[in-house]
Amino acid sequence: MTENSESATTYEGGCHCGAVRFRVTVDRHEAIDCNCSICQKKGFLHLIVPPDRFTLLQGEERLQTYTFNTGSAKHLFCQHCGIHSFYRPRSHPDSFDVNVRCLDGDVAGKFAVTPFDGQNWEDNIETIR
Repeated sequence: MTENSESATTYEGGCHCGAVRFRVTVDRHEAIDCNCSICQKKGFLHLIVPPDRFTLLQGEERLQTYTFNTGSAKHLFCQHCGIHSFYRPRSHPDSFDVNVRCLDGDVAGKFAVTPFDGQNWEDNIETIR
């Protein structure tokens, strides 16, 4: 973890086996806990950041993509350990959605977590846009 300025903090993280590593700069320590079918099963805590705040450090060749339903979201996961540490979300297709639980260290407690009713995605999406 590195402090960049008064409000920005930089974290690194990755998958379980270490093949995929990334860096993310966070301005607001706010995460979303979605209850949709895939997020609930993965235990994903969403941290949505613009592309200029995300850097893939290694492992691009180890990433596989899973899509379903509309095919808009690009669910990326490590082909070796299966961990979904980040992806391109349907709600913000030009951004990266990082799993707070995949950040190095015990940092999840630094994030305010807001529930999102993803089981009723279309009715609620405007609350996170």
